[in-house]
Amino acid sequence: MGTSQSHEDRITDSDSDYHYEEEEDDDVSRNSNFSRPYGASSDSSVPSLEIEQKLSASEELKVTSRIKNAVKLYRHDTPKAEWNISDNLTSYKFVKTSTVEGDQEDIDDDHDGEESDESFWYLVIGSKIKAVVEKDMRMKMFGEVKRRVEFVSSGTVWALEFLTDEEYKRFVTRFQDCLFENVYNVKASEESRIQKYGKDFVAWANPETTDDDTMWEDEDGEGPPEEEEEDKMNTDLTEEFEEVANGGVHSLALGALDNSFLVNACGVQVYRNMERGIHGRGVCVRFDGGLTTTPNKALLMRAETNMMLMSPSQQGKPHSSGVKQLDIESGKIVTEWRFEKDGTEITMRDITSDAKGSQLDPSESTFLGLDDNRLCQWDMRERRGIVQSYDSAVLEWNQGHQFSRGTNFGCFASTGDGSVVVGSDDGKIRLYSKPNSLGQQGKTSLGRAKTAFPGLGSPITHVDVSYDGKWILGTADTYLVLICTLFTDKDGRVKTGFTGRMGNKIPAPRLLKLTPLDSHLAGKDNKFHGAHFSWVTESGRQERHIVATVGKFSVIWDLEKVKNSAHGCYRNQHGLKSCYCYKILLKDESIVESRFMHDRLSFSGNEKLPEAPLVVATPQKVSSISLSGRRL
Repeated sequence: MGTSQSHEDRITDSDSDYHYEEEEDDDVSRNSNFSRPYGASSDSSVPSLEIEQKLSASEELKVTSRIKNAVKLYRHDTPKAEWNISDNLTSYKFVKTSTVEGDQEDIDDDHDGEESDESFWYLVIGSKIKAVVEKDMRMKMFGEVKRRVEFVSSGTVWALEFLTDEEYKRFVTRFQDCLFENVYNVKASEESRIQKYGKDFVAWANPETTDDDTMWEDEDGEGPPEEEEEDKMNTDLTEEFEEVANGGVHSLALGALDNSFLVNACGVQVYRNMERGIHGRGVCVRFDGGLTTTPNKALLMRAETNMMLMSPSQQGKPHSSGVKQLDIESGKIVTEWRFEKDGTEITMRDITSDAKGSQLDPSESTFLGLDDNRLCQWDMRERRGIVQSYDSAVLEWNQGHQFSRGTNFGCFASTGDGSVVVGSDDGKIRLYSKPNSLGQQGKTSLGRAKTAFPGLGSPITHVDVSYDGKWILGTADTYLVLICTLFTDKDGRVKTGFTGRMGNKIPAPRLLKLTPLDSHLAGKDNKFHGAHFSWVTESGRQERHIVATVGKFSVIWDLEKVKNSAHGCYRNQHGLKSCYCYKILLKDESIVESRFMHDRLSFSGNEKLPEAPLVVATPQKVSSISLSGRRL
């Protein structure tokens, strides 16, 4: 299934207008200002109607003044794609529920006493909703102008509309406090936020008052005006090729030269890189000697003539005790390498190239490895010489560090110069300068992070980094986090967090999210995975877009728009800035991976094709998508 024009059958912007219908209610007037969706204004050309509406609103205020936390509750009818009023007038409260010897004790939000460590805050709305306050609610806040929030609960998309600005602000503050307490199990306060995020990350704890957006702006000045930005949304996604992937798709290995590759249980299918995407060549490299399990990682090396295949040692776990080296031209596995350190077998959970462009180097012999508490560089050259036959060989531990304390490493990526960013299960993101630079006392830089960004309460499942190291992209289940690593040192020089300690000059990150409705429409498997920048491996070139996969959606953001502090998404927001402006590509089955092809395949001199094609792989098909028209 290709690109089209609705959530069920098309590509669409996230900022769609919704249709509202209301049920009759004797207590509250349907003509009230509060029932008008998204704060729409009345028709000023009919004064009598305006006066009637004001009187009606006045009567409504008299009714609601006797109800604490009064709100309107909407429910989204997904099949009809419209909003309907579920309750014309109801109320909400935050309740802390603790389990004590099998009984439940409810404590309302005015309670200041000590509660059980095993209790959680819930949002209760009338008799219809009781939902634990968590990130899975996908809460979206629209600001005081619209006085509205939307969220997901029990498989349904809901919306609350508040009657006054003060009520809206009170709800938002209370929700954020309850969310912080549920995530970190400490009472929300400025002190506890600084304790969890660290004293150098005050902007993350209180971005409204301390965040400095200077580093987010373009180097040659401020970002484009909002009007110009909106014009860039006129981008079409055109499907160029869609082919059946014989044997299915487990992973995608894009090449920057002539070919790209799809990996499955049978072998490696070869595709030709073309100006408008990848096209099947009808060639399949079968695994000579076979593999007991399907590889979960495929890493191109040596000018893309070799591929390192890593398979999990145990079913359901990512860790592996070694890799197999596939010679793509001959179709044979030429060497089986074991991971060992000091004569002891160890495991790795991920491998990656030394640098973003190193797979193009024909003499490449090293790559990076990551395990829960290890970060290292492996060397394929044995002391006895290069292994030339299929045999069991030991990779040389070239340099690295085995951490004594639990770092919970989960994923990593490298920059153009070989610096390394590592994401952890605790949500932290650490920056290490390139491993061939030595620190004090001869220790490699992989042993100590230059900068460590705090977590936001969710594990980081995937990381990417821009070629120049200025931007980091972390993937969590319900959001993407975009981090700026730029800072100005004491001598006034602009550096990245890979080359120096940022201290307290760290700007707050940006969050990229789906709207609650799109999150619901993405399907049951609606967790983000594998977010990437567009693929640049040349100094001076800038990544243009971000793509992530969630369920049946490939979601694309314009990087320039996300970075622009004047962008409309950020107006009247509370907390960290969140961007909801994106394009969606819908497929008819869950997507395995979405990646942009190498920048050399983009037409930077042609307005109609500003970006390299997007490759989208599902379990049974692979599609190539061109971004035509103006940029997103």
